[in-house]
Amino acid sequence: MSERSAAPGGLALIETLVNTLDIQAGTDALDTPEVRVRLGITGDGVAAARELRESLRAALLAHAGHPPHRAVTPLGTLLARAPLYVAVDERDGAARLAPADTSPLLSRVAAAVAEALVAGTWTRLKACESRTCHWAYYDRSPAGRGRWCSMQVCGARAKMRRYRAKGP
Repeated sequence: MSERSAAPGGLALIETLVNTLDIQAGTDALDTPEVRVRLGITGDGVAAARELRESLRAALLAHAGHPPHRAVTPLGTLLARAPLYVAVDERDGAARLAPADTSPLLSRVAAAVAEALVAGTWTRLKACESRTCHWAYYDRSPAGRGRWCSMQVCGARAKMRRYRAKGP
């Protein structure tokens, strides 16, 4: 839905996962084998991936100042299950949190959140405020107050609804 460029670093994984559901069209890309393979989701991991996706969406809505779209498992509860370790680069001593196993989606998401926290970018990943969208996007606005994934689509629709509500 969004014309914005992808989120930086590991946030791109989170953005991709959240955007596997097109609320308006009613389609879920997690139903396709290609997307499951790309995200490293096995057949029996689809339900867990959907639960993670919706918990992430609720957190991204909170970043934009909105309540959760529905009742979800708190993201912190899910991420607490992710095995991570501190990886230290032998060449320069740089350290980062890394997934203990690179295939589980949950561990990769937890590492991406940790990386974004350190970089100060986690709260810039948001979900569109439009109820028929909730698409994830990275807010690059100077003040960090973006509200919609696309000003040309969701933003224009919201502004037109407000205009029409004012009446003649």
